[in-house]
Amino acid sequence: MLTGKLVRLRAVEPTDFESIWRWSHDPEVMRWMSSGYPESFVQAQERLAAAPRNSYENCRFIIESLHDQRAVGFVRLRDAKPEVGNAELDIQLGEKDVWGRGYATEAMRLMCRYGFNEMRLHRITLDFAAENTAAHRVYEKVGFVEEGRVRECFHRDGKWHDMILMGLLEGELRD
Repeated sequence: MLTGKLVRLRAVEPTDFESIWRWSHDPEVMRWMSSGYPESFVQAQERLAAAPRNSYENCRFIIESLHDQRAVGFVRLRDAKPEVGNAELDIQLGEKDVWGRGYATEAMRLMCRYGFNEMRLHRITLDFAAENTAAHRVYEKVGFVEEGRVRECFHRDGKWHDMILMGLLEGELRD
């Protein structure tokens, strides 16, 4: 487990499924996330149960609050390639009562530190909808640098949105 002052990152357990399901069906939580096609509870449960275990290519963790030991979100490094030392980071805080309290920032720092120190990554990237200003602030706080913009590639609320691309190199992580 990876532990900070606010959160612990731990492996996903079957008991986390109901929280993950609830988050993925909350329009406010999913506002700027790619949600895919609708699934029944059983279909989603089967998909999660069949997901491969953590590996270099796809490393997932639950973000757990140290305050009350409950799952509050999800973070992962995916599409990692050892031959080039790159991975993409995804994060979701599903419990709205922890938004704006530093949980996402600490979870990202822990995950990036894990990626650089344990996985020997050189570069971590992410992308997000340009209108997601809260996420942008968190990413900059951690040390991510804007590297580009993909115009009108994300559709939400009847309009197209730009995606911002950011990257963090080994040695750029801010505490």
